[in-house]
Formats: sequence, C-alpha cells, structure tokens
Amino acid sequence: MDAAVTRESFGRVGIWSWALRSTTADAARRAEIAEAVAELEDLGYGTVWLGGSPSMADVAAVVDATSGITVATGILSIWDHTADEVAEQVAALEEKTPGRFALGLGASHAVVTPKYTKPYSSMVSYLDALDAAATPVGRERRLVAALGPKMLTLAAERSLGAHPYLAPATHTAYARTVMGPDALLAPEVKVVLDPDPERARARAREVLAPYLGLPNYTGNLLRHGFDESDLADGGSDRLIESLFSLGDVDSAVALVEEHLRAGADHVTIQVAVDGGPHNSALPRAEWRALATALSLR
Repeated sequence: MDAAVTRESFGRVGIWSWALRSTTADAARRAEIAEAVAELEDLGYGTVWLGGSPSMADVAAVVDATSGITVATGILSIWDHTADEVAEQVAALEEKTPGRFALGLGASHAVVTPKYTKPYSSMVSYLDALDAAATPVGRERRLVAALGPKMLTLAAERSLGAHPYLAPATHTAYARTVMGPDALLAPEVKVVLDPDPERARARAREVLAPYLGLPNYTGNLLRHGFDESDLADGGSDRLIESLFSLGDVDSAVALVEEHLRAGADHVTIQVAVDGGPHNSALPRAEWRALATALSLR
C-alpha cells in the first residue's frame, strides 16, 4: 500500500451525505447512488464523505463508481467494526484502487452506542490496533472525528488530522490552534437552500433536533460561545445561523469561506433536506448549484 491520500487529495470542498450508503439498497437505488457520486466527481468536488457509520462495502461501491475522487468515511464507528477487520478491508481496497480512501474514525455517543466507554482511551487503543494489524492502516490513511482538545491533539499526532462535525467556525479556528499548522482540518457544514427564512430555519431545526440530545455536541457548543438558552426549543436563531447556511448559494459560499479563513483545509457540505438528517434524498440539483457557486471546476 504505497499510495496514500494527502491534505491536497481532499480538495477545497467535498460533499457529506448519509444517503450514499448503498450495500443494503436494491439494484435501482445502487445505480442511482453510483450515478450521483460520478456526477459529484464531474462537478469538481474533492471528496465524497459517507455519513453515519458506513461499511467498507459502502466505500468500495463509491470508489468503483468514480475514477479519482477521494472517498472518506464520516465516520466509521470504532464500536461497530474491529480494527483487524477494517485493516483487512482497507488493504483489499488499496490493492484494487490505491490512494483513493481515507478512513475517518469516530467514537460515536454514549446514548446511541451500548459499547461506549472511555472514548479517548478507546480511540488510542483502536489506532494502536490499526498500527499493529497484519496490513496496518497507518496515520497517513486515517483521520479522527474530534472536537475537544485531547481528541484534536490525538488526531494531529496519530492521523492525517480531524473531521469535526456540528461545530461553528470559531471551533475551526480553535481546532487549528490546538492541532498546529500541519494537520488536516476538514469540518462539516450544513446548508439549507431555501429563500424563505422561516422555512429554512424550520428545516434546520428539524435536522439539528437529534443532535441536541447528544452531550458530545452540546458540550462542545457550550465551550464555544453558546449557553443553555441557545440549546432550548430546537436551538436559538443565533445557534442555527452559526451551524447552517440559510438561504441562497451565496450564503453557503460565505459559510464555506468563513471556515477556510478560520483554518480549515477542506470543508465538506451536508445539504439539509426535509425529513431530518437521516433522509435518503440525493439533493443533486443543490449539489450542482453549489458547485457552480463555489467555482469548483
């Protein structure tokens, strides 16, 4: 496994989506996803991020449907897949298509993961196991979902870098300070393309609602300028407007650029659709509009 992704491999902007996992879908849905990811590559996005906790089979399907775009997990849960099995699967993928894949790892959340315990030490052990595997997945092939200082430091020291989720640009600036100049910093941002302010905020709150019950996220928000009142009643307007771009594509471009100025190397966009964060829609029209506004080609 000589080839490896680099900071430059990610490009400036990517797309993050729960809906790109295909291995449990029927043939028609798999074909639809394959067509969508091929178009993302053609539009000029640098990376396709498979959201949630996808399988390596989901990753392989996206790699097979594209020719050169970087594919990353955002994130693969360390509780759902053993390090040995992941290392074996990454080796098989690398042998077939070297240098296309970045293994994004995360410790998930206590309220959704029965196995959850000591996330920092568990991540350290998982990285140790990847290093010790028969076919290691070294630091140049992986990154870590990180928000707090210990996990951000770990991400910088033992992986390509960090993939923060649900965090404002002030956190991106903080993360860059903690990690130093050399680690990859690839935050996710959420975009609602709707010209009606009330509809846009309603959709944002629908997407945000599940995350307000996850202490890892709420605790991080409280550390970065928000208070309990911002977390109540579906989230304050101030919170919504810091985590989401609301309105037109120019607003989305402004949010991406805010994170890039704050120190991000790469920003990955999640287009928020009606139905909440786990909706299976493929918002291809929105992806096209954003690619044009961001001048990706």
